[in-house]
Amino acid sequence: MSDALTSQPEQHLVGISFGHELSAAEFLLSLRRLHDQGHLQLLDAVFISGDEEGKTRVRETADPSVPQSAVGGALWGSLIGLLLGGPIGWVAGAAVGSASGALTAKFVDLGVPDAWVDWFRQTVDAGDTTLVVLVQQLDASALAAELRRFSGAQIVHTTLPPYVEERLAREASASRAAGSSSWPEPRP
Repeated sequence: MSDALTSQPEQHLVGISFGHELSAAEFLLSLRRLHDQGHLQLLDAVFISGDEEGKTRVRETADPSVPQSAVGGALWGSLIGLLLGGPIGWVAGAAVGSASGALTAKFVDLGVPDAWVDWFRQTVDAGDTTLVVLVQQLDASALAAELRRFSGAQIVHTTLPPYVEERLAREASASRAAGSSSWPEPRP
């Protein structure tokens, strides 16, 4: 079997800091548009916001939450338990399903690795929001063009090759120097 058939496209992390959460959310929308146009494959996005007291808030878009998984596990467990063991199986199935759903959510990491989320948490400044995205099949030119539209955006870190990271950082700097609005122009 050839390597082309068995290998997965390389995944990259890109962390971009914005002056406020709304700009980060708008940038994510523009990345979803790039995804739809085939310029990248967006696998996950995580928002990390810092407040004035030094606390951070993390909002993940792909990893299952513990309560959601526990409820889903309980529903499936109770249904299977009811079919196999009647009313007693229903109760036992709900308990086992809930516990297994919660454990799955606790240990399954579908998107941005938790170690990277922790690293970006330590780097976010008070009042800023860092958007960390996991992408593959990236058209760096399209990403650079989008980045240029967002004034105040700063590359925090990427796992892209250094020359690509430098280009993205230049585009972000050019956007700040040009003083473009933090509200991007609408695009068709």
